[in-house]
Amino acid sequence: INAGMYTYPVHQAADILFCKGTVVPVGKDQLPHLELTRTIARRFNDRFAKNKPVFPEPQPLLSQAPIILGLDGSQKMSKSRNNTIMLSTDEDETAQLIKKAKTDSERTITYDPDNRPEVANLLLLISLATGRKPEEIAAEIGDAGSGLLKKVLTESLNEYLRPLRARRKELEQNMDYVRDVLRSGVAAARAEAVQTLEEVREVMNMTI
Repeated sequence: INAGMYTYPVHQAADILFCKGTVVPVGKDQLPHLELTRTIARRFNDRFAKNKPVFPEPQPLLSQAPIILGLDGSQKMSKSRNNTIMLSTDEDETAQLIKKAKTDSERTITYDPDNRPEVANLLLLISLATGRKPEEIAAEIGDAGSGLLKKVLTESLNEYLRPLRARRKELEQNMDYVRDVLRSGVAAARAEAVQTLEEVREVMNMTI
């Protein structure tokens, strides 16, 4: 095990605490890391800044789907596992990826995350793209099977992603603007980090 396995959670905590984040959008699998961040903030405040805490204890912001399985149906969607649909993927490529998505051998479509996780995951993706309940979508598809399930997912997802993909293409044509936005963000974050570091040094009596 390399040092990164031990230091990475602390680096994550630093990314949150330097800007005094109060709410952090995370997946369920990241909750332990966020709890570590809260512990670090709490212990620092208790030891050095009891009267005037430096760091807030950030709260998690979970989405409607805290964990989304990848198209292989086994683990969470992740670029490193090659089981994702990227924003850079066009509509035809999306259709091909969804055709290969794992389901099961049962013909009737039902929403049963515990017993049919692969099918439930595809229904959840449709739900997120359309705002409809997965149970309702499953009942509509019924005995039509996984073929119709994948067809509905392809149409729903492509429609949902269409404006995002269009915006992405626009930005690809204007990389100078993208770089300016990134530089501006870096400058703002650096100023925030410097201010926080000054506060930390002051309460620890490490000022020069």
